[in-house]
Amino acid sequence: MPFNQKPQKFSAKINTVTIGTGDKAISLGGESVLPFYTFDGDIENAPKVGVEITDNGIDDSLPGIKAFYDGCASVADMAKKASQMEGADFVVLTLVGGDPNGDNKSVEDLVAIVKEVVAAVDCPLVVKGCSNVEKDAALLPKVAEACQGTNALIMSAKEENYKAVGASVGLAYDLNMGAESAVDINLAKQLNVISTQLGVKADRIAMDVGTAAVGYGYEYVVSAMDRIRGAALSQDDATLQMPIITPVANDSWNVKEAVASEEDFPEWGPREERGIGMEIMTAASDLVSGSNAVILRHPQSVATIAKMVKELV
Repeated sequence: MPFNQKPQKFSAKINTVTIGTGDKAISLGGESVLPFYTFDGDIENAPKVGVEITDNGIDDSLPGIKAFYDGCASVADMAKKASQMEGADFVVLTLVGGDPNGDNKSVEDLVAIVKEVVAAVDCPLVVKGCSNVEKDAALLPKVAEACQGTNALIMSAKEENYKAVGASVGLAYDLNMGAESAVDINLAKQLNVISTQLGVKADRIAMDVGTAAVGYGYEYVVSAMDRIRGAALSQDDATLQMPIITPVANDSWNVKEAVASEEDFPEWGPREERGIGMEIMTAASDLVSGSNAVILRHPQSVATIAKMVKELV
């Protein structure tokens, strides 16, 4: 008996969010099929891969990363080098140094770094906060001002600070906003609803619904993304039709497999190889679960995931 394929078609589609300007601008979303289901219909915009750098510089304990950024004297130099990485579609600057529980850098110092990065790169730029709600509420509006005219994506808007972030990012400077929630369809939906009620345009919002490294309760991530994409497409839920962008690097490089020394676990092999494996597996899993973009750190991970996307789309 011959196989008769029956395409699963949806009348709904994911919003398209454009980041950056000019020839190097990228678009996230736009699809009306499930992830990589090219046999059911065209995928308007292939998933994208971003490279993360931080205001604190590189992790020089990883030879591959240290070698790649060799000769970079500033964060701006790193950003320019990251934009040239094989497979990179955009650059992500994470302002980890602003955390009051860490280096507690001033808003002024961090904004100065952002301005230097903006001047150094011509690719799409994403800026992520320091993960402290109060500090980000003060920091991100100033970051948005520094990024005006770039069509950047400013992430780290949460339910606790979305008014401050959304008012500046989405309203005052007409940039894209990353709505961050914690691996829960209802939390993601609620943040999208109140953000659009504030006045942020739906096609200016990308969701960061959270992730975990594979093997660390990751099945919950798959379930959440699957429910979000299912509601967006099969139920035509406009409050969940924003594209998803997932910061993979932080979770992947902070689990035991990626941080334990070779002296403690010689049977596990080189630490850097383990971290690369965690980053690649997590990114691949996020993409097939519904993410439209992933944020990675290691050059080998970026090249591998970019190649995977090219082969599947």
